Amino acid sequence: MKRVSAVFLLTLCAATALAETYVRIEKDGSKTYSDRPLPGGQPVDIQPAQTYSAPPAPEIGGTNSNLPREQQLLKEMNDFRYASCVLTPKNDETFQNPTSVSVAVALQPALRPADVVELRVDGAAAPAPGALAFVISQPSRGSHTASVVIKDRYGKTMCNANTTFHVFRASVNSPARR
Repeated sequence: MKRVSAVFLLTLCAATALAETYVRIEKDGSKTYSDRPLPGGQPVDIQPAQTYSAPPAPEIGGTNSNLPREQQLLKEMNDFRYASCVLTPKNDETFQNPTSVSVAVALQPALRPADVVELRVDGAAAPAPGALAFVISQPSRGSHTASVVIKDRYGKTMCNANTTFHVFRASVNSPARR
């Protein structure tokens, strides 16, 4: 029932919009409107409704240099990925009596200027913030973990990697050394 009423009202409004409208002012000041001429009435000049046409939507997936700078940056942010993010030394690599161990991050493509590097060994941050490599002098015996997280300027993680390496140091107390 409601659907039929809605269709009827739309049809009536469309028909009324195309018809001439008349108005008559009564003695008490009230107005009477009609779609037929009224004695003492005048035709009403009804202006067409104001309309708006939206600009065309930008292409999705294509490059559009007409986009505002903010939208271009957002698109670039969402599309960028590091193809390779590798941390050395390799996982489970063992070093025997090392004087130093180098921990490094290899990225493909190269690190972007605004990206932030968080390189940690055994939970402690690298001595130089933002460094892609550093050297551990005289590493202690045992297993060590290294991790890297690279974030873009908005805090989104772009790359992360972990590795565990082992340092073996012979001891004078070792049974093999008699």
